Amino acid sequence: MADTVKPRRPYDASRRQEQARRNRKAMLDAGRELFLERGYAHTTMKMVATQADVSIQSVYQVFTNKAGLVKALADVAIVGDDDAVPMMERAFVRRNMAETDPRKKLTTYGAHVARVAARANPIHLVVRDAASSDPGAADVWNRLQDERLTGMTYFAQHLGAEGHLRRGVTETEARDVLWTFNSVELWDLLVHQRGWTGSRFGRWIGNQLVAALL
Repeated sequence: MADTVKPRRPYDASRRQEQARRNRKAMLDAGRELFLERGYAHTTMKMVATQADVSIQSVYQVFTNKAGLVKALADVAIVGDDDAVPMMERAFVRRNMAETDPRKKLTTYGAHVARVAARANPIHLVVRDAASSDPGAADVWNRLQDERLTGMTYFAQHLGAEGHLRRGVTETEARDVLWTFNSVELWDLLVHQRGWTGSRFGRWIGNQLVAALL
């Protein structure tokens, strides 16, 4: 009688995927801590691997290089998670686009800018400070600025299409105003250097945008 052959059990990748997610989070957490503590130039991929308790090959496999790691950190800090959800499909963007009161739209946006800045701008400052001497950091910094400008272009076009912009304020001017008030430099001056609270900063941005655009 032939031996009974047991059917192969289907491969379950869920455990491996979960481990990969945990490792990625550990690398991101280690990278953020090291970049903020030591700066860009003095943080190495080996340090990140050691602190995350993973192999250095794993860090390179996931992020390619140090610039890739800091860009991933900046992206996660901006949206608040590591989920693969496009910016325009994020809950806040959808709610803000649906808001019909332009004043509430901009004041709510100001509060949102302040919340995002608290977690994202410390990393952005690390990248900005390194950009003058490191080509990788400079590339990340330029990409962050371009992505921010693209987002503010969409926002300005939305305000124009909804008829919210004051007569004489073009969508191009609105884009530039939004881009300026959403800058790390403004947050650095008022919150980081002058000690404003995040809530005060967010209210101020909202009020300034209302005055400048509506």
